[in-house]
Amino acid sequence: MQIFRRTLLLMLAAIALAMATSRATAVNVPPSEAATEQVRARLISSADTVRAGDELLLGLHQRIIPHWHTYWVNPGDSGTATSIAWDLPKGAAASDIQWPAPGRIKLGPITNYGYENEVVLLSAIKVPADLKAGSTFPVRATVDWLVCEETCIPQQVVLGLALPVVAPSVAVGKSDPLIEKTRADMPVKSPWPVRFEHTGKSLQLRIAAKELKSGQFRDVWFYAAQWGKVSNGDPQPVSNDSDDLVIDLRPGEAPARPGEPLSGVLALTDANGTKRAFAIEEKISGIAPAAEASLPPSASAATSTAGGIADIGFISALLLALAGGMILNLMPCVFPVLSIKALALLNHAEHEPRHARLHGLTYTGGVLASFTVLTLLLLALKSGGAQLGWGFQFQSPLFVLIVAYLMFALGLSLSGVFTIGTSVSGVGSSLAARSGYTGSFFTGVLATIVATPCTAPFMGAAIGYAVVQPPAVLLAVFLSLGLGLALPYLLLSTWPAMQRRLPKPGLWMERIKQGFAFPMYAAAAWLVWVLAQQAGINAVAIALAGMVAIAFAAWLYETTRFSGNLARRSSLAIASVALFAALGGGYAGVQAFSPEAPGAAGTSKTVADGSLWEAYSPERLQVLRAEGRPVFINLTAAWCISCLVNERVALSDDKVINAFRQSGITYLKGDWTNRDPRITALLTEFGRSGVPLYVMYPQGSASTPVVLPQILTPDIVLSAVASAKT
Repeated sequence: MQIFRRTLLLMLAAIALAMATSRATAVNVPPSEAATEQVRARLISSADTVRAGDELLLGLHQRIIPHWHTYWVNPGDSGTATSIAWDLPKGAAASDIQWPAPGRIKLGPITNYGYENEVVLLSAIKVPADLKAGSTFPVRATVDWLVCEETCIPQQVVLGLALPVVAPSVAVGKSDPLIEKTRADMPVKSPWPVRFEHTGKSLQLRIAAKELKSGQFRDVWFYAAQWGKVSNGDPQPVSNDSDDLVIDLRPGEAPARPGEPLSGVLALTDANGTKRAFAIEEKISGIAPAAEASLPPSASAATSTAGGIADIGFISALLLALAGGMILNLMPCVFPVLSIKALALLNHAEHEPRHARLHGLTYTGGVLASFTVLTLLLLALKSGGAQLGWGFQFQSPLFVLIVAYLMFALGLSLSGVFTIGTSVSGVGSSLAARSGYTGSFFTGVLATIVATPCTAPFMGAAIGYAVVQPPAVLLAVFLSLGLGLALPYLLLSTWPAMQRRLPKPGLWMERIKQGFAFPMYAAAAWLVWVLAQQAGINAVAIALAGMVAIAFAAWLYETTRFSGNLARRSSLAIASVALFAALGGGYAGVQAFSPEAPGAAGTSKTVADGSLWEAYSPERLQVLRAEGRPVFINLTAAWCISCLVNERVALSDDKVINAFRQSGITYLKGDWTNRDPRITALLTEFGRSGVPLYVMYPQGSASTPVVLPQILTPDIVLSAVASAKT
């Protein structure tokens, strides 16, 4: 009995050891299937056994719940393509993903390219030649995808297979049926000659097949494999020209030019619903757009990327400037002036409509006069050889200091420290009315001054077009921009129905007026911070001392305004001396600590605290481009509120920072707070006259730079990062 028990124990131990050894060979192989709430993924193979030196197909099969989708290699307007990171034995190799033809997925104005319901993504795997029969070929795949409905969820699974290795003389096992179905449905080479032709105005895909007629298809679509080369959502009209089927393609944000290759999938769906897909890759022939002839070679495509700046046309520039000016009213840098306009509307509500209209017209006159002066000043400086752009006056520390003083003084007035003009109850006399119109005019001037640090959508293309045009065109575009800035207030002041909706004036207005002082103080504090970036901490001390002098002068003026002649004149003289001391001391201070002075602050530097960005220089960009590394450029300025908001909201986002690091993107920041001809030259190269400017250079020394929008979100930057790696 004991012998039997010992024999049984030995047999069990041997079985356990064999099982453990068997499991050990596959211990690092994860399961072949995994699921999230939206996607069930599994790894399938073209054979259930392998032979040394063979090539097999592995497929990622995704089953996607209804209304959700994943993405193609070019995801379209948003999204991220599915990626597979293979972990294979030494000597094995995996090909890129073989992408089936995608579909168009529209959500409002957004058009994405991807897959719904299910898809199989194939990869060819080369098996090492030194595998021994009887061993196992382990495969491990880390799969990342983005699955979206109205919201998007990044997901990751790890899948694996352990395929037995058989002798070369042994037939491999059966294939998964989905592999064969996917291979049969993959895009094939076009049986007809195809070519891309640039006409100088548009890009055409021409198929030399006289048997193809435009009317026989329910749907025809070319899916460009490279992001930005062709617009994702714009119509692709189909026509016949002689023996060619012609598809008109609208260029995207990074349009392809003659001489460059363009690849993608042409999908044809006939009247019966039968779908066919053809893989196309050809160089573009034809002529480049005429506007590119006058641009540097490195900038021609990028300028088109920026929105067709060079060839948008005069009327388009006027309309873009008008829209940009209206949007400026919503930008944070213009917000302090909105308080003044709001108070003016309340004050005018008690008068007849003619008074309100006159105030609106006077305010508009102030805006347009300011834009005229700004244009003339810009022309005068440019004629002297200076390279300047939108917001150039804020590159002067003295100008920044004066505007900070002005904001601070307006805040004191709104707080009631001193009074400008007469009270609300006395607005009936001609003198008060005249003073009120003067106030509206200079409110328009102030709105123009504080609007120039901001760049609104549509403005970049309009101003970039205007600054290279004759003076009359430049003036017309700038006046259109000014009209857009003044238009909302002008409409309110001339719209009786809207005026009747305004609340009745009363004592509560005094409290509102005092509350509106705080945006003025905030603007003044921000401008002092800008001054610190430009001229250093000593200039800040001078600015604060000047504000103390202004506050003293305002208090002295108000407390003696109704005193006797001698006291009033004496206090006015002392207040004037204080104001001159503030202005004179400020002028001398910013001159002494200007950026040109030794040791002054304000130039771009690489931060020493491990931050992500480096200081921009043309030399550094040239080196990075020569190495083929992806580069992101941010041209910014301390006085540009739009720039600061973008950096806070998008460029400081943890996901964006991690994406930059993981993708090996070098982040270059150019600081235009003070005048820098190198940054001005780069702005000019991309058809821009001011900041912000965001440019992504994809991987590869010959890649075409892509200009991002002026208002950023993390998703916009992440999409550009994903495209830069392909």
